[in-house]
Amino acid sequence: MGSIIKKKVKKYLYYYYVESKRINGKPKLVNQKYLGTAENVVKKLQTAEKDLSERVLYSDSAEFGGVALIYDITERLGIKAIIDTFLPKRKQGASVGTYILTAAINCASDPSSKNGLKDWYAGTCLPYITGMAPPLFTPQNFWNNTCISAENINRIEEAILRKVVNTYQINTTHIIYDATNFFTYVDTMQESDLLKRGHCKHKRNHLRIVGLSLMVSPDYGIPLLHEAYPGNRSDAKEFPIMIERLKSRYEAITGKISDVTVVFDRGNNSEENIELLEYGDFKLNYVGGLKKNQAEELFHISRDDYLPLDSPSLKGQTACRREMVVFGRNVIVVIAYNPELEKGQMQGILINIEKTNNKLLEIQRQLIRRSNGEITKGKKPTIDSVTTAIEKILSVEYMKDVYIYNVFEHEGTIRLTFEMSEEQLEHIRYDYLGKTVLFTNRKDFSNEQTVIAYRSAWRVESAFRQLKDTDHLTVRPIFHWTDEKIRVHIFTCVLAYRLCSLLIKELNDRGISISINKLMDEMAGIKRIHTFFDDINKPVKVESFTIGSDLANQIELLYGLKEKYS
Repeated sequence: MGSIIKKKVKKYLYYYYVESKRINGKPKLVNQKYLGTAENVVKKLQTAEKDLSERVLYSDSAEFGGVALIYDITERLGIKAIIDTFLPKRKQGASVGTYILTAAINCASDPSSKNGLKDWYAGTCLPYITGMAPPLFTPQNFWNNTCISAENINRIEEAILRKVVNTYQINTTHIIYDATNFFTYVDTMQESDLLKRGHCKHKRNHLRIVGLSLMVSPDYGIPLLHEAYPGNRSDAKEFPIMIERLKSRYEAITGKISDVTVVFDRGNNSEENIELLEYGDFKLNYVGGLKKNQAEELFHISRDDYLPLDSPSLKGQTACRREMVVFGRNVIVVIAYNPELEKGQMQGILINIEKTNNKLLEIQRQLIRRSNGEITKGKKPTIDSVTTAIEKILSVEYMKDVYIYNVFEHEGTIRLTFEMSEEQLEHIRYDYLGKTVLFTNRKDFSNEQTVIAYRSAWRVESAFRQLKDTDHLTVRPIFHWTDEKIRVHIFTCVLAYRLCSLLIKELNDRGISISINKLMDEMAGIKRIHTFFDDINKPVKVESFTIGSDLANQIELLYGLKEKYS
C-alpha cells in the first residue's frame, strides 16, 4: 500500500510517495518516488488537471530516418576515425572526419551547397547525436578544416577500402571502369588544372568541365577507386592512369594479388592500353567492346553459326565465338545477339527515318516553290548547297545507308528526288542490329561469362547517373573555385555513394531490394519530434517519431535506429 510522507532536509520539507512491505516480519520501503516541495506537488496537480493542448509549448522536428541510417553505417565502419588518423584535428572546429562525414550524409539525404550545410545540419538529428552545435558547420569552418591534398585523399580512400573490402568480402576479381565529366559554373578566368573546356557529356560545351573516372565492383557497383581529372583529357588517356593506380594499390587494398579482370567500354580501345593491361608482373585480364569499324567482318557471320546463351539472364539471346588478332594479339571475340536490343534499335531507326523523310520533303517542297516562282528572295540554291544540306540531314546513324537521293538541275532550277530503300534497311537489320562484339584475353571464359562480364558495365553507368541525380548524391552544381576544393567535394560525393551502395547490399542480403533514391525517400518519412510541455523555463520534453511507411519502419527496426540514436 502506498502513502505520502515528508522529510525535512535542513530547513525545507520535501514530500515522497512510498510503498512498504513486511520483509521477515519487519516493514521496509520497497519503492520511493520524489514529489518535491508542497508548492511543486500543487503545481503538478494543477498541471495534470489541464487539457493536454493547454500544456503543449512547442515542438521541434528533425530529419531522422535517412540521416541516422547513413550515420549508423559510418559508425559501424569507423570512417571518421580512419579520416582523423590521417588528418589530425585543428585547434578550432570539429575534426576533419566529422566535417567530411557530415557533408557526405548531406549529399546522400538532401544535397545542399556548403553555404547551406549549417542550416541543413541544424534541421537534422545530428546535433542531438553528435553533441556538436550547428555554428561549427559554416562554410568557412568547413573549408578551413578540410584542406586535404590529393595524396591524402588517396591514402584515406585506400584505408577506407581496406575496411570495406574486408568487412563485406567485396568481389575484387572483376572491376568495371568508366569515366564521365561534370560541367561547372566556375569563372573562365579562375586558374585551375582540373577545370577545362572539352567535350561535355551534357552538351554544355560553353562551361568548364571536370572529369571523374571510377572503378566499381560488379556487385552493387561499390566504388573501389576514383579520380578527378582535367576536363580536357580524353577517356582513352585517363584509362592508363587509372590502370596504373589499380596495379599499384590493389594489393594494399585487398591484401592479395589474384586474377583481376577489368571491364571497359569501346572508348578506351587502343593498342597502348591493352599493352598496359598485360604489362609487368601484375598482368590484368580484360573484357572490352569493339566498334563496328574495328570488326566489320564479324557482323556478316551467318546467324546459323550462333549458339544459344545458357543463362537465365540471357534468355533468348545467342552468340558466336571466334579467335582473331585484335590490337596486335590473339584474343577471343564473342559476337552476341539480343533480339530485344534489335527491337529497340529498329524503333530508333524508324523514328529517325520519319524525321529524315520530313526534312527531305521540306527541302523538296522549297525547291519546287522556288521553281514555280513562289519563292524569289534569299540566296539561290545550287547543287552543292543542297547536297551539303542533305548530307547533314543524313549524318544520323544509318540514314546515309538507307536513303538514295539525286540533286540535279532542270530547266535552270535545282530539283531533288529521294527514296528509302527497304532492302537496305533489312540488310542493316540482319547484319548489324542487336549485335555487340566483345573481345577478351580470358580464353577460359565461356560465351555467357564474357557477355555477363561486359554487361555488368551498367553498374558504373548507374553510378554516374546517380552522381548526376539532383535529389540524392549529386556532384552538381560545382561552384568550388580551387582544385583542392573540387577534389574534396568529389571525394565526399563518392564516399556518400559508396556508403549508400553498401546499405543497398546489406538490405538485399536481408531480402529487401530497393534503389538508393527509393531508400532515401522512404527513410525521409521518419522524423524525430521533440514536444515540450508545461513550464517554459523548465519544460518537460517528450520524444516521438512520425509514422513512416511500412518499408521505412521495417528498415528502421532492422538497424535499431531509434534505440541507438534517441
